[in-house]
Amino acid sequence: MTQLALVTGASSGIGLELARCCARHGLDLILAADEPEIEDAAAEIRAMGREAKALQGDLSDPAAVDRLVGLAGARPVDILLANAGRGLGHAFVDQDWQQARHVIDTNIVGTLYLVQRIARDMIRRGSGRILLTGSIAGFMPGTFQAVYNASKAFIDSFAIALRHELQDSGVSVTLLMPGATETRFFQRAGLLDTRIGQARKADAAEVAEAGFKAMMAGEEQIVTGWKNRMQVAAAHVTPAGMLAEQHRRMAEPNSGQESEEEG
Repeated sequence: MTQLALVTGASSGIGLELARCCARHGLDLILAADEPEIEDAAAEIRAMGREAKALQGDLSDPAAVDRLVGLAGARPVDILLANAGRGLGHAFVDQDWQQARHVIDTNIVGTLYLVQRIARDMIRRGSGRILLTGSIAGFMPGTFQAVYNASKAFIDSFAIALRHELQDSGVSVTLLMPGATETRFFQRAGLLDTRIGQARKADAAEVAEAGFKAMMAGEEQIVTGWKNRMQVAAAHVTPAGMLAEQHRRMAEPNSGQESEEEG
């Protein structure tokens, strides 16, 4: 029987590329995102010869997660790719609280609720694969991205802990940790006027392919890109305050304009 994969944040960027990886691998798909483009993504998957269902919904809402899981019907979800995430730039005290809360509810609360619902069924069957999209941002205090980086630190830690809790269950958990990637993330997070927003970024298809291969191989974690691996290694030995100042230079509003002037 054809296996079923569920991908969140699948309307664009890494999530859409993960969905394409699944389709090329012969999987049927359930796709979710909070944008209407999710229907276009599902149509593309069907054109690749795979079954695809789509949900446009806000996965920070547990009711939307319930609807998403319900799309599987009686079919088991064999692979979960929990990729949905929100970013938010600018100083924490200047941010709209509801937007900051939405980052937390999307990146942490909704993700964990979905993972728990799917993982319980996987454990009962004794098989399954889970890929969680974390970030190298989780290793660095995110000055002017404080809530986002903290949320990714949570996911990075949670994924590894969950993997070891499930190590004898037949269910594998893999953590994908990309760096800055060419997606809509920076526009949606209000970071286009920053150095990181204007810098050259990794290709989403390459990031997704690396994460998918690591998941299928049952690997614990993967940091994509050699520069990102060097950054993670350096973060382990660099004082947190110095990391926070480095992040300030990349994410402070209007730092992109300053970079242009310096160049």
